[in-house]
Amino acid sequence: MTEHVDVLIIGAGLSGIGAAHHIQSAFPDRSYAILEARDTIGGTWDLFRYPGVRSDSDMHTLGYRFRPWTQAKAIADGPAILRYIRDTAADAGIDKRIRFGHKVTGAQWSTVDARWTVHAVHDGAAVTLTAGFLYACTGYYRYDTGHEPEFVGIERFQGTVVHPQRWPEDLDHTGKRVVVIGSGATAVTLVPALADRAAHVTMLQRSPTYVLSVPAEDPVANGLRRMLGARRAYPIVRWKNITISTLLYQLSRRRPRMVRSLLRRAAIRQLPDGYAVDTHFQPRYQPWDQRLCLVPDGDLFTAISAGRASMVTDRIARFTGTGLRLESGAHLDADIVVTATGLRLLAIGGIELAVDGRPVSLPQTMAYKGMMLSGVPNFAFTIGYTNASWTLKADLVSGYVVRLLRYLDAHGYDQCVPTNDDPTVASRPLLDFQAGYVLRSLDELPKAGSRKPWRLGMSYAHDLVKLRYGAIEDGTLRFSRLRRA
Repeated sequence: MTEHVDVLIIGAGLSGIGAAHHIQSAFPDRSYAILEARDTIGGTWDLFRYPGVRSDSDMHTLGYRFRPWTQAKAIADGPAILRYIRDTAADAGIDKRIRFGHKVTGAQWSTVDARWTVHAVHDGAAVTLTAGFLYACTGYYRYDTGHEPEFVGIERFQGTVVHPQRWPEDLDHTGKRVVVIGSGATAVTLVPALADRAAHVTMLQRSPTYVLSVPAEDPVANGLRRMLGARRAYPIVRWKNITISTLLYQLSRRRPRMVRSLLRRAAIRQLPDGYAVDTHFQPRYQPWDQRLCLVPDGDLFTAISAGRASMVTDRIARFTGTGLRLESGAHLDADIVVTATGLRLLAIGGIELAVDGRPVSLPQTMAYKGMMLSGVPNFAFTIGYTNASWTLKADLVSGYVVRLLRYLDAHGYDQCVPTNDDPTVASRPLLDFQAGYVLRSLDELPKAGSRKPWRLGMSYAHDLVKLRYGAIEDGTLRFSRLRRA
């Protein structure tokens, strides 16, 4: 017999464990399971093993609302975050609900039965489950490979080429000349981490990124925790950081020249006199067109100032046997080249959905409140903020799913489906974000709409009101009951 659960969660990373905690706490008698394609908990924070891997948001907002972050460092390293996720799962018994090594390939909804039939592969064998509600917590990028541009002559290079998404455990960079290609969060993390042991590290970027130095430890958080205890201090610090990040984002959008100038002056203060700040740290785009890169205690600036690392802003003409020839004619000698060239997006883990026998084409759907799909019943997914911590949005989505399930129970409904029957709602890209990894994959994602509730919100305060307190039945979400004998 096929196993049935009330709620089936896909993914045991940061979002999936948080979703399970919400479901389990709200419905202790409701059955649920988590299917995880890999063999361990943690998602992103287990996959990425490159030196220095860390959060690019403070842990008081990247952490769960229901579990205070108690360590001194607010910008935490990957192993600390992984322990936090695994401890959360173990303490609540969520780890016992996870089916590891289950790669979900497809899911079909039956309106007649008001349930999903979900197909997975485990140890080469087909596995089938049914569920009343399907909740995808798969993130939005491919786990098996990252974005790797085609570099001319790369086969001639006699050194080692490595992508951060597949970092070898035995790679020793001690005393080596390292070139890191990229300018995003991964690159600015890798450079100071590698510089401690490498002969020299060069960060090679086509164009600059805005880089902001922040304290690795939050003195306000640590002080309040000593005075009030972790449980009482946590929400205060969380809201402090939400407020600061929101104000910075809003100021960046409304006064971009002011923020651009402030970031430039901050970089000048942390770099040697006469350093080419405008060449290497002044992007062509405005602040927050792409995500700001945070560096704890200015470690990237420190490595550059100490001469252990350097920045080169240029384009690659080709690889040579000993390094890279640039379009300017310069040559960078290298023993190791790290291609920190970005992610490849993959919506809902690449799962093929179908409703009553009709395949669902994701680009033809519209995202309802940024968390459900038009025409797809009893289904939710999580996409976090691009301008704030991922978990802030994941927590709100989980809370909304709980409210939605309670509403179905209270009114005797079996299914709910977002329905876009307003021809005046125009389609828009789901993510209004200029990062390369987003622009490369927009055509593969669901669409957003020109009006609420079809917009993907990027304001925590607005989403908090809308998802935690807004009406469930809004005329767009349609409900129905099975015909029972």
